[in-house]
Amino acid sequence: MTVKNLDDLLSEGVQGRYVLVRSDLNVPLDGDTITDDGRVRAALPTIAKLAEAGAKVVVTAHLGRTKGEPDAKFSLAPVAKRLAELLGFDVPLAGDLVGESAKSTVAGLVDGKVALLENVRFDARETSKDAGERAALAGELAALVPGGAFVSDGFGVVHRKQASVYDVARALPVYAGGLVLAELDVLKKLTDELARPYVVVLGGAKVSDKLGVIANLLTKVDRLLIGGGMAYTFLKAQGHEVGQSLLQADQLDQVRGFLAEAEKRNVELVLPVDVLAATGFAPDAEHEVVDATAIPADRQGLDIGPKSRELFAGKLADAATVFWNGPMGVFEFEAFAGGTRAVAEALVASDAFTVVGGGDSAAAVRQLGLPEDGFSHISTGGGASLEYLEGKELPGVSVLGEN
Repeated sequence: MTVKNLDDLLSEGVQGRYVLVRSDLNVPLDGDTITDDGRVRAALPTIAKLAEAGAKVVVTAHLGRTKGEPDAKFSLAPVAKRLAELLGFDVPLAGDLVGESAKSTVAGLVDGKVALLENVRFDARETSKDAGERAALAGELAALVPGGAFVSDGFGVVHRKQASVYDVARALPVYAGGLVLAELDVLKKLTDELARPYVVVLGGAKVSDKLGVIANLLTKVDRLLIGGGMAYTFLKAQGHEVGQSLLQADQLDQVRGFLAEAEKRNVELVLPVDVLAATGFAPDAEHEVVDATAIPADRQGLDIGPKSRELFAGKLADAATVFWNGPMGVFEFEAFAGGTRAVAEALVASDAFTVVGGGDSAAAVRQLGLPEDGFSHISTGGGASLEYLEGKELPGVSVLGEN
């Protein structure tokens, strides 16, 4: 597949030309305060390069889980403010996506400046399963930028067949942004250009969120470490009691199949040997360290314990390639952040090619104050990374080679 990229577009010349950029600016908010601006900073290089080259840059993005209609708490206003701070000039936010405000905002752009359209998911057509509805929205987005080009740079959404990701790439000349290309290059090193031993660390709440990726990874990895809430379903599948810990009972048979497949393929599947068992889900909950095979009936595991942290660090020490997706515990609560910190610090200390697979893992790295340059790569798209590793086609990538 031949894909034109940002450098190709810049070499063609963008002075005075409209360029529509799909970025991933889905940042976590506390009210109207951004608590982690990692995705804004990751989107900045592509936007800045276009602006510096004299383009009229129109950025589109989503925020939060909306219901296909405007919702003030999911406005991109905080993102526009932060983008302006990073760029060093004002970034006007249109009051709508393709309406009168968007038209006047875009029409008022001068060369070398940037405007942001309001949340694309305020329009139900963005995520519609009806291709005609999506195409209609894509056509309206394209009409905002006459004679323009489209740069796909939102890696966190390339696994979605959505209007601003997939369909608009069919309505305008399309180019891959630097962030998307960098992410794909990293993923190739996790699939096609592997250095071994290859170790994957999976955490997070639910096994069901990672069924496909676990099944596919068992055919590729040398070692699979399981932590977080999903570990308790694995422990239960082995016959252990897990008390009040998070459990997906409907996934037990599937997990037993994973355990058998790992043994068959000689994949070392490592589970916690001890946990922090708490009396409730709260930052100040009373807790104690217990064996993972002896969690009291009235307690729930909220983090891996000290022996598990040492065990996991040891299993990472000789790795040549590591992919980590999902925290080891409730890292948002200081008392239960130790397991996630231990894994992250083990990766920082490693000589391996280390990839943090976006989402909560990336947020944890920043919240815990760990050096981002201590990892080979911190992804901006956890879901996209997982689907790629699952072997799925990413629609927002496949469409790049269509025109």
